[in-house]
Amino acid sequence: MTILAKIVEQKQREIARLPPGNLTPRQLQQAMQQRGDPRDFVAALRTPKIGSIALIAEVKKASPSAGVICPDFDPCRIAREYETAGASCLSVLTDEKFFQGSLEYLRQIRETVTLPLLRKDFIIDERQILEAIQWGADAILLIAAILSDAQLGHFHSLARAAGLAVLVEVHNEAELDRAMAAQPDMLGVNNRDLTTFKVDLATTERLSDRLRSRSPGSGDSRLLVSESGIHTRADVQRLANCGARAILVGESLMKQGDIGSKVRELIGDRRD
Repeated sequence: MTILAKIVEQKQREIARLPPGNLTPRQLQQAMQQRGDPRDFVAALRTPKIGSIALIAEVKKASPSAGVICPDFDPCRIAREYETAGASCLSVLTDEKFFQGSLEYLRQIRETVTLPLLRKDFIIDERQILEAIQWGADAILLIAAILSDAQLGHFHSLARAAGLAVLVEVHNEAELDRAMAAQPDMLGVNNRDLTTFKVDLATTERLSDRLRSRSPGSGDSRLLVSESGIHTRADVQRLANCGARAILVGESLMKQGDIGSKVRELIGDRRD
């Protein structure tokens, strides 16, 4: 069994403990209204705070492939450093078993910074969308590899109707074609194969070419986000050259002692 399959199996066990019932767009809208403090995730990415490419900086303690990335893990301190350094948005890992994340981190970080927040998790049930709202997310991740076409379309519609932004993540051509049926505002290309955990930045280049061939002349309307395997300024420039308008970076930032310095290396500073 692959790591991805194990993660989904664990998610199914976790979801079985949630209160039963289907959710309507109205219920999710009410949850958003009750929470208040709307933060526009997509708008923040379209107007980067620093440089020409937006940064989604990830608060991430560990991963199945790398183990513990940040032993001295203080999510609120890290979030503050990201905000000060010029990140446009934050991604917060909430999976506990495999990434040592927590929904509580999401709540704490929302109280600490003003940036829009993405709940980074493996969403396979609409009740997780309600969780995301209640704990402070402005955006959710939908991973095409673990969802059927019906689930992907339904979850995307529910979240958008509620006022959440949605990052639809793909890794190959087949997933891209499936994702496009949902007409996402944000399309994430994960350079990491979630079955083998091999990383290749050429994945974004290849899928960006396919995206342009599918929608000639309209590429600017959809925000392309490149995820994983981004370590240097050269990596960022390579991805920007093929059409990525934002990057999601976790591991290379979390391993860096000076977060501000690493952010400036990747996306430039105000003097650029």
